Amino acid sequence: MTAPALAHRLAVADDIPAIRALMALSIDRLQRGFLTPELVAASHAVMGLDTQLIADGTYMVVEAGDGLAGCGGWSRRATLFGGNHAAIRDDALLDPTRDPARIRAMYTHPDHTRRGIGRLVLGWAEAAAAAKGFASAELAATLAGVPLYTACGWAAIEPFTAGGVPMMRMGKRL
Repeated sequence: MTAPALAHRLAVADDIPAIRALMALSIDRLQRGFLTPELVAASHAVMGLDTQLIADGTYMVVEAGDGLAGCGGWSRRATLFGGNHAAIRDDALLDPTRDPARIRAMYTHPDHTRRGIGRLVLGWAEAAAAAKGFASAELAATLAGVPLYTACGWAAIEPFTAGGVPMMRMGKRL
């Protein structure tokens, strides 16, 4: 059986239910090899969709057939990670002459891993941030995401925990 063709576009508000479902499935299945079941469960309180990304036009969905295969984006706002429910949200605008852009909320459907979706979204987000004048970017990587980001030229800045969940702050010159 041939894999469905991939198409990507900016996310819209009507995508929110499908994005949230994809995120939950991705957290539950792709973090298993990296975190204990308790930390996988705790990840739901730390991660999630920040709908400001969709409103800002900086969030992409990747479609495969009639479903989502992946999503992710970038931000010109100070929040490094977390969804609408996160207490750490900071909608202050970043200054591209001195601040790094934020790469945000990258998720791949477990049935579509290892097909270039993460690289597609990451490359788009990096290029879009650079086009808006950002010279560098940062992200908060899950342990499952670190290998992809490292392979794409990102460097570890510092490990940290959020809600007990281990993560890695990473950076890259654009």
